[in-house]
Amino acid sequence: MPAQWTGNLVGRMHNAGISKKELAAFMGKHEKYLSQVLNGHREPKRAEQEYNAALDELIAEKAAQSE
Repeated sequence: MPAQWTGNLVGRMHNAGISKKELAAFMGKHEKYLSQVLNGHREPKRAEQEYNAALDELIAEKAAQSE
């Protein structure tokens, strides 16, 4: 079962209009690996912090581009 943080992250991605493919590319990870982490099939150390930080940065970049 996926961790609670993954559901929160996916919700934030949805609200920001960011796809798994975009986040994976931004992080330099394969889209399938990102899906495995978000679906609870892999649990790398510090994933919560790494993924949330990357999403925060990507959201900030998109906001700056739309200004």
